[in-house]
Amino acid sequence: MAHEHHRRQGPSTARFYIITVSTSRYREKMSGGSPRDESGDLAVEMAREAGHEVVGRDLIPDDMYIIRRRILELVSRDDLDVIVLTGGTGLTKTDVTIEAVRPLFEKEIEGFGDVFRYFSVQEVGAAAFLTRATAGVINGKAVFLLPGSPNAVKTGMKIILQEISHLLYLIK
Repeated sequence: MAHEHHRRQGPSTARFYIITVSTSRYREKMSGGSPRDESGDLAVEMAREAGHEVVGRDLIPDDMYIIRRRILELVSRDDLDVIVLTGGTGLTKTDVTIEAVRPLFEKEIEGFGDVFRYFSVQEVGAAAFLTRATAGVINGKAVFLLPGSPNAVKTGMKIILQEISHLLYLIK
């Protein structure tokens, strides 16, 4: 039986903005190349297939200040509801997405990371504990930080898409 609050839904169509964080792909793009962004493509495709709108997409480097500046620009816009970042959530020195965005959260949605890791264990085993995937709310926008692998994006987007209408109802 669904929780009483779960009957209350926000908009049936959410407006997504997808950001891929990858220094190597960003450099390829800046040198005139056409980098392959399988994870970003997958996030866009899954959002659209679920009936949502994708209002924009970026590819940015693993730079804390560029990431933070882009998030601050996006959360001030009125034409989007959800921001999904892929990449930079691991434990290497260059993985700075969490450090860039978490301080901006008005409220952190810790449970998202817990559920993400729960489903990830089924795919990658105990290595799932190495991800720092999380989510939060900034200026009425839901912001999700996912690992950059296509499998992780698929897992994260399934979770997001299942609950996004209710989440937007709660934060608006």
